[in-house]
Amino acid sequence: MKNKEQFIIFLTVFIDLVGFGIIIPLHPYLAADFGADEVSIGLLVAIYSFMQFLCSPFWGQLSDRIGRRPVILISLLGVGLSHLAFGLAGEFYMLVIARAFAGFFGANISTAMAYMADRTDRANRSKAMGMIGAAFGLGFTVGPFLGYFFIEVGNKLGTAAPFGSSFAAIMAAVICLLNFVFAYFYLKESLNIKPQAEEKKLSSRFKNLKKYFSVPVVSSLLLIFTCYSVAMANMEIPLFLYVKDKFGWGVGVASLGFAYMGLLQVFVQGYFVRKYIGKLGESKMLFLGLVTAGVGFAGIGLANSMTSLAIVVTILGFGIGVISPSVNGMISLLAKDSEQGEALGVSQSLSALGRIIGPILGGWLYRDYGPSSPFFFAGFIMFIGILLAIKSYKQMPVAAKKAS
Repeated sequence: MKNKEQFIIFLTVFIDLVGFGIIIPLHPYLAADFGADEVSIGLLVAIYSFMQFLCSPFWGQLSDRIGRRPVILISLLGVGLSHLAFGLAGEFYMLVIARAFAGFFGANISTAMAYMADRTDRANRSKAMGMIGAAFGLGFTVGPFLGYFFIEVGNKLGTAAPFGSSFAAIMAAVICLLNFVFAYFYLKESLNIKPQAEEKKLSSRFKNLKKYFSVPVVSSLLLIFTCYSVAMANMEIPLFLYVKDKFGWGVGVASLGFAYMGLLQVFVQGYFVRKYIGKLGESKMLFLGLVTAGVGFAGIGLANSMTSLAIVVTILGFGIGVISPSVNGMISLLAKDSEQGEALGVSQSLSALGRIIGPILGGWLYRDYGPSSPFFFAGFIMFIGILLAIKSYKQMPVAAKKAS
């Protein structure tokens, strides 16, 4: 029964990320249609993460109180409608509003992680986070491929909205709304809600941050995840601009490159992490991810050919595929069973904070200091993450290794 439930939540996350994977590459291109510059594009991406930062802990606590299923359903419906608004936007400010609502409702990943935590023992917790990560990566693989297809179809239908690139955003909305229907009928509740849990008051985001930062190892893990999120978000939009300016890639080809990154995550989180985390343990797996991601980030800034870019992006894809399940698995292990949603909600909130800072910073660095600067800066941030990991290395849980 548990395997069936895990497969359904995997499928739910995968389908949702297909829609998300269609939307992400469209940001710089749709925004440019309204005359937005690099910093404005960064702001467009950041507003989504800003709303996630504000709301993820709330959704996580709410899922601890009323259950995972209703929160996931609300999230899927809200995100689907937000994608629809994004595709129908006629002005830049409408794009911003649509992404703000998508961020508000974007609680499904942390809640899906809590769902997996409900259905796995401690030894398999990080493997379960890897399964969510694999769904994330697979969605990011299929999504950009479908986005490329929908863009081509939209261009053939016409250039005025809702066709062209906007058509892909509308199809992303359709996919997410169909996912809501699927989850409504097939996703079962994973949490055994106790009476005292129902009476528990929802604390503020800042009280939750203070609570988890008071735990030494958890605080280091949260800071590492924030560094990772800043580095990733600082790199994503500049990478699209980089391949556009340096190699002349359009949105379709850039989407295919984005799909390759997703495919790497599927392999790393769906196979490598699940196979080797029991041999290495969560702490060594995290350290390996931080080092390889740092090399990959900095390497993009040095890439001067398609071949060298492919090599460093592959190294980066391996690193980022390892970091997320390792960090979230350890946070889940260190949190109480009754507070899985809350703890992982704080994790995703700080991740969102990183994605607020990152796009604006990356756009500014790209515009004012050159195309390579965002990638060198991302490598430097990962070095800070490595230092934090070294500091708390001996205290990190290694449940997967002990069970192997």
